Amino acid sequence: MATSVMVFHPHMEHSRANRALMDAAAQVPGTVVRDMYAQYPDFRIDVARERAIAADADLIVFQFPLYWYSAPALLKEWEDAVFEVDGSSLEGRRMLLAVTAGGKLEDYAEDGKQGATMAQVLQPYRMTANYLGMRFEEPLLLHHAHRIADDDLAAVAGRYADLLR
Repeated sequence: MATSVMVFHPHMEHSRANRALMDAAAQVPGTVVRDMYAQYPDFRIDVARERAIAADADLIVFQFPLYWYSAPALLKEWEDAVFEVDGSSLEGRRMLLAVTAGGKLEDYAEDGKQGATMAQVLQPYRMTANYLGMRFEEPLLLHHAHRIADDDLAAVAGRYADLLR
């Protein structure tokens, strides 16, 4: 099984949580991990290359920090450039999100501070996967990312690696 993990973090050098997840993913056999901001700092996506990589993967993973209830801009640029309207090239593939958020788990509830669940916030990705004929996997969520204890971060990173196996 081929797994493509694309990490969309504009400030990876400052992200303890996303770095730990990225490092854990890189240890999984058959997994290719790419720092997309390092690869495309100018946002000029190599569409043919990205489509070929996606077509060769059984599992496509988008890893990113949640910024203002959305992914960083390069992920949206990637989606707009790479995904095709007919969607047939990715049919049958699986999509997994690995998302870090600064807010606490309890904040992401309809009656919580955010006023919405994380499932509601991430609904556009589920809809995109559905449209493309992909199977949307249950996302890996890491809440309170900037304050997570080292042991807890290691446990989440281990769970992430298990999901990629």
